[in-house]
Order: sequence, then C-alpha cells, then structure tokens
Amino acid sequence: MGERGGSAGAAAPGGDSGGAPSPAGGNGGTRRRRGGTPKPEPPSAHGDSADDLAGDFRCHKVQESLLSSASGYSNYRGVLNWCVVMLVLSNARLFLENLIKYGILVDPIQVVSLFLKDPYSWPAPCLVIGTCTPKPPKKPQNPKKPQPEMIKNHKHKKYSSDISGVFWGYLGWLLGVFRAPCEPSPPPGQGCLSERAGSALHALNLLSILCFPAAVVLLLPSVTPVGAAFALAIHTVLFLKLFSFHDVNKWCRQRRGGTPKTAPKTAQNPPEEEAAGSRANGDVARGEVTYPENLSYRNLYYFLLAPTLCYELNFPRSPRLRKRFLLRRLCEMLFFTQLLVGLIQQWMVPTIQNSMKPFRDMDYSRIIERLLKLAVPNHLIWLIFFYWFFHSCLNVVAELLQFGDREFYRDWWNSESITYFWQNWNIPVHKWCLRHFYKPMLRRGVSKWAAQVAVFLASAFFHEYLVSVPLRMFRLWAFMGMAAQIPLAWLVSRFLRGHYGNAAVWMSLILGQPIAVLMYVHDYYVLNCEGQP
Repeated sequence: MGERGGSAGAAAPGGDSGGAPSPAGGNGGTRRRRGGTPKPEPPSAHGDSADDLAGDFRCHKVQESLLSSASGYSNYRGVLNWCVVMLVLSNARLFLENLIKYGILVDPIQVVSLFLKDPYSWPAPCLVIGTCTPKPPKKPQNPKKPQPEMIKNHKHKKYSSDISGVFWGYLGWLLGVFRAPCEPSPPPGQGCLSERAGSALHALNLLSILCFPAAVVLLLPSVTPVGAAFALAIHTVLFLKLFSFHDVNKWCRQRRGGTPKTAPKTAQNPPEEEAAGSRANGDVARGEVTYPENLSYRNLYYFLLAPTLCYELNFPRSPRLRKRFLLRRLCEMLFFTQLLVGLIQQWMVPTIQNSMKPFRDMDYSRIIERLLKLAVPNHLIWLIFFYWFFHSCLNVVAELLQFGDREFYRDWWNSESITYFWQNWNIPVHKWCLRHFYKPMLRRGVSKWAAQVAVFLASAFFHEYLVSVPLRMFRLWAFMGMAAQIPLAWLVSRFLRGHYGNAAVWMSLILGQPIAVLMYVHDYYVLNCEGQP
C-alpha cells in the first residue's frame, strides 16, 4: 500500500519530479479511473484551498487601465510620434493649399530689398559697422610703465582721464579703452576724472548708444524697417554689454578700495555644474587675469563678440575647437535661414495681407479666423527662430571663440508659470537682468514684487524700442503686451498649476504674438500703404 501510494503521488498532475509525497497522504493525491482521465479530489480539511489548486488557471488580477492616472504609466512616446505625424500631415495639406492658391512666392532677391532700399545708400549697415571701428589708442605718457585703463588712484580716488571702451558719436570712431596711465601721484594738470564725473559720462555714452541710431532711423527715409531693427538690436546688445562692463569694473575698484558695500559676492559654480561643462566642452581652462590687467582692447573686444551680456574678468574657455560640432551648427544656420525666409514669404505674408480687409470692415468673426490662421505659421516661425538663434548661431560664435558657457536656454517648454518661462527661454538676458537690475534693486531695499515689475517694464521698453522705432510709429502694442505679462503671471501662478499652467503658457505664446503682429501690421498698412495704387 505504501509503495503504491508513493508511485501514485509521483504521477499526480503538478507533482514534483523528485517524488515528493502528496498532501493527501499515502494513498496518493489523485485516483485514476480505469480507462479515464485523472479526477482531482476535492480539497480536504487539512489545509488545501481553492486558490492553491486553481492558481494555474488564473488570467486576471487587480490593476488600473493604462490611461488612468492611478496606473502610474508614463511612456507615451507612441502618442508623441502620432502627434508629430498628424502635425506634419495637417501642415502638408495647408502647404499644398497655399501653393495651389498663391503659387511659389519665395524670392531670395526680395530679402536683400528688406535691408537695402537704395543700393547706393547703406545707412543700417553703416550704423552696425560704426559701432566696432576702433580708433588707434593714444600712446601712454610713460612708456616704461604702461598701465591699463581705469587704474584707480587710491590716494587721490580718481580715474584716468581718457574715457575708453565707449562708442562715442557713432561716426565710426572708438575712443580707446582707458589707456592713459595714472601715476600714484599725478602731476597737476593731467586731469583725472572723479567717480561721479566718470559715471555721468558713462551714462551719457549709454544714452547716446540708444538715441543716436534711433534718430538716424527716424530721420533717414532710406532706412528699411528690417535693416533698422537689425541695427537697433546690435546697439541694444552693445548697450547691455557696456553697462555690464562698467558695473563689473566698478565692483572691482570698490573691492580693491576696501568699500565692498554695493559689490556683489563672487558666484562660483557647484562641482556638478563644472563637471557637466567639462563633459560637454572639454576641460575648462580659466585664465589668471586680475583687475586692472583685464582692461585691454583684447579683453574688451572678446567680451563684445562673446555670446553673453554679462562681463567677467575670466570667462570659462573650452580648450579646443570642435570642427564637426561647428560644421553641424553652420549647416543648421544655413538650412533654417532658408526655411525661415520661405515660410515667411510663402505662408505668413499672404495670411497677413488677407487680414487687412476684415480689420477695415471690423468683421470680428473674420478677424478671429485670421488670427487663428496666422497663429500656426507665426508660432512655427518663432520656434524655428529660437532654435536657429539660441542653439545654432550662439553655439557657432561660442565655438569660434572657445567660450565655455553654452547655457543659452533652459527647459522653458516645461514652464508651468509665465515667470518660469521668462526666466529660462533667454538665459543671457535673464542673467543680465538678475545681475545688473534685479539684485541691485533688492540691495537698495526695493521689494521683490516691485523689482520684478520693474524688470518686466524695462523689458517692455526694449521690446517697444525694437519695434516702434524701425516702423516709425508709436502704438505701444509691444509695451502693453509685455506689461500684460505681469497680471497674467499672477493669474497663472495663482489658479493654474502643473499641466494646466503649462497649457496656459503655450496658449499665451501661440495667441499673444499674432495679436501683436496683426495690430502693428494693420497700423503700418494704414499709415503707409492705404490709398496707394
């Protein structure tokens, strides 16, 4: 009986190959009927359960659907690819519709006319060239001990008299970089400037940087709007760079003079950021230049050409020139330049032209329809411009100059608030505002809210400056659009969070820009084109 039970236990379904005894005891786990299939015994009262015996037959368990938030599923790569395919197909249909309706409108020759109205008159290029044409520096009065510019005379607390690094008059002359030396005890009559006089002349020079090109644009009818916008953008960048150049050297003088009340603390990057930069650009080689040895033509012009608005004595440098990286960025610049020109001429210009009649008739339904139709090409062009400028162009300049800091933007596309977007989409401008505008106001006792509002209003001024002056009309649409970001930022941060906040940011970008574009184009059309044959 025992041997028979052991063999029966080994032959039971699901039994162990090693002949383990069945839980049913010595008689075997199953009994075979003669000529039939094995019939499982009902569970006994000695610990057998239905779960144990039916476990091999289960195919269900407690779980959530993948699209439910409780499932924790997050891999939607296929959905993203589907969105891209749908976007390509829908825009391909619009592109074919545009070709059928208007034909081929792309004309590269017409792009040149946007910058030059008269082939024999180049006022806009002259404004750009005039900002960086150097004047030969004056010979130091003591050639045995030539000292850099702006050397502080701690005993007499005065500057050297030859103002430098400034672009005075904008007639193509650069007045040098504070090359005249100051001796420890300058003889009478050499005329060193005081701190207050130097700051006043510096403020006057910065004012001339903004006012002189604006006056040229407004007084010379041969300056085209596109050429004027380009020239004014160059002068605005120059204004911000020289402002930073003056501030940093002033902080260095204060630190050397033992009065660091307004000088900010020196910021150092964390080790993980240094390691990330090393992996991306090679080992960063830092110079050993100190104040006032940094005040030279070489140092100044490197800063003026570098893709940054914030000056420092020793910029992080990459040790080598990556030729393949540079070639890729150059190819991107060429390709996206042609793509931008084609999209503007073929897609955006006809849409804007067809929007004038609804504006004249005040047909609000048609105005909204044209606004939504313009939003797609306008936003696509803006995205391409962002990549072309902030990634391709700035990386080309940085690679040629071996400039190590390549953080020109952060993940603004994940912005869940308006404030986060403006802090991360244009890092050079954000760093300048934070370093030279926001934090100095906080050190003077201004509240954070007032300082943030002041930063937005300053940005609104420059937006209006770069739009209204080239168009020769002042409507304040750009200023009001930037000023409207202040209450919009408060509303989004207060009532919308997470994905809803991100959607609100995208909606403001997609719809806000075409509204401003249509307003300016309509006003420009009314002032310059209406009534002409």
